[in-house]
Amino acid sequence: MSPGEQAILTRGGLDELLAALVGDGYTLVGPRLRDGAIDLDEIHGTADLPAGWTAVHEPGRYRAVRRDDDALFGWAVGPQSFKPRFFPPRLKLFGARREGDGFTVEASGAPPPRLALIGARSCDLHAIAIQDRTFLHAGHADPDYAARRQDVFVIAVQCGEAGGTCFCVSMGTGPRATAGFDLALTELLDGGHRFRVEVGSERGGALVARLGLGPADPGDRDAADAAIASAAAAMGRRLDTDGVKELLYRNAEHPRWDEVATRCLACANCTLVCPTCFCSTVGDVTDLTGDHAERWRTWDSCFTLDHSYLHGGSVRASTRARYRQWLTHKLATWVDQFGTSGCVGCGRCIAWCPVGIDITEEVAAIRANDGAPRRRGHDGDA
Repeated sequence: MSPGEQAILTRGGLDELLAALVGDGYTLVGPRLRDGAIDLDEIHGTADLPAGWTAVHEPGRYRAVRRDDDALFGWAVGPQSFKPRFFPPRLKLFGARREGDGFTVEASGAPPPRLALIGARSCDLHAIAIQDRTFLHAGHADPDYAARRQDVFVIAVQCGEAGGTCFCVSMGTGPRATAGFDLALTELLDGGHRFRVEVGSERGGALVARLGLGPADPGDRDAADAAIASAAAAMGRRLDTDGVKELLYRNAEHPRWDEVATRCLACANCTLVCPTCFCSTVGDVTDLTGDHAERWRTWDSCFTLDHSYLHGGSVRASTRARYRQWLTHKLATWVDQFGTSGCVGCGRCIAWCPVGIDITEEVAAIRANDGAPRRRGHDGDA
């Protein structure tokens, strides 16, 4: 089949599809229930998928609950995106060992596995594309990221329901995936458990042909489209993006920043679960003898005091300044840097904020009082 064509896949046929990818040398990464959450990890077949589970998202709250059916993908997003697979939380850049009067540089590690992403949502596909701009297309490609992104096979899943903190419609990033996948599945439960398959690439079409899948009939096409439309109509949140960049630029001293700072813990949860945040730091470690040293890159956050440390101190000394930096970068300066917003509307930052700070609520509050009296004085904020 060619890109754009549609086929139908049975529940049992999904196992055959996953087995075919394993046979082609792919490591499957997909959803599975673990520690009370639907997380992303290595899977081996449909038996590992969270059949009959969904997730409830609210500000500051997430919980996995049982469904009344056996849907495999009956949830929106979990606490983890695919970001750690391409931008690891901790990465050894290189090591060096003393030998005689010099040092021998050691390789950073084994080559990354060949990945197949199973169940990627539209918001996460947009997030991967945003990270690609950062790590591949911003002038200096990151070699580790490039190696991990090479030859990745993507099986997307079209959302049939929205989470309580989702706002992808506002950001133009979902719930329907339109690009960035080899195959896209829409799960259908009425009239038999099956999937409408959309072909997104030549190799995706080749896999469909190998499995001998038949074309989707008009009824299945209509049912799948209706499910996606239902998810779009049931978004848990909305963010007005009209002129949001300029709105934030002209309200850098808005009193709302002080209000949100009284609630924000500067814990960095929002940046850790965000599928596009990419702050990192680099540190060196040595053994006690001084004969061996390693350089490691680890995730960092603009919410940590040290992240903006320059000679003499941090340029963002207050929680107010750090929250303003995060939100303004996400929705405004990111556009200037990379030509796109840094937010995909997945809502993870809302659900996993311990105090339930809602990015859509903060923007709405600033918009409602656009041009409010400017804050006088400062406490070392930049």
